[in-house]
Amino acid sequence: MDKRRHGIQALWALLTNSYLLGFVQGRIYKGKLKSLCVPGLNCYSCPGALGACPIGAMQAVIGSWNFKLTFYVAGFLMFVGALIGRFVCGWLCPFGLIQDLLYKIPFFKKIGAFRGDRVLRKLKYLILAVFVILLPMFLVDFLGQGMPWFCKLICPAGTLEGGIPLVLLNESMRSAIGRLYVWKNVLLLVTVILSILIYRPFCKYICPLGAVYSVFNPVSVFRYRVDREKCVECKACANVCKMQVDPVKHPNDPECIRCGACKKVCPVKAIR
Repeated sequence: MDKRRHGIQALWALLTNSYLLGFVQGRIYKGKLKSLCVPGLNCYSCPGALGACPIGAMQAVIGSWNFKLTFYVAGFLMFVGALIGRFVCGWLCPFGLIQDLLYKIPFFKKIGAFRGDRVLRKLKYLILAVFVILLPMFLVDFLGQGMPWFCKLICPAGTLEGGIPLVLLNESMRSAIGRLYVWKNVLLLVTVILSILIYRPFCKYICPLGAVYSVFNPVSVFRYRVDREKCVECKACANVCKMQVDPVKHPNDPECIRCGACKKVCPVKAIR
């Protein structure tokens, strides 16, 4: 299941970042496709990106008087969430793939659930509220556009996919490196280290896009269902879940990224 899932993640990442000329020229694609959002956390500033990150787009338009753009981004997030929920996180998000691969790096002690883990998972909702909604909504320029605070101050995906490639490809940007760029790289380094030790720490604790989709997990069209008559209460599904979800008790928990591991391991095929 993991190989198939990672293959689809890689293919999607390639399709949505297929503007190869951007990597050659060190420029961002600004064609018509860039006005469209992609489901996962895929940085607008990545030289190969053909679409826009919905979280970045939301920050840019939420304080604007251009309600059409605001409604489009909000509608896009609601549509994707209502259709597939956090399936996006498990199967389509490029930064999710990176974390998956980092976790496969051998280490003598991997960290599962720990004290304070569940409380810490609420942090992504606070980040969504403050950095994606409130600050961009109220701190706007004379055109009514908000600053992308999450992208600017936190997002390690943006640093990896956009910041580092653009700095490497543009000499003028290298001369302008400051404390903010250093700070963002420190956050990226911490995320990389934690991703080796903890399964998807960014998805669990930080990602505002995951916070949005998690709200729709219990009601999305594509969701898991457990046949209680078949279930033998063996706990195999709960033991295999790297997101620490018990699919029998909560088959569509907000933390579930629909990776399919529980379905694969179920001895009686009770999860469908």
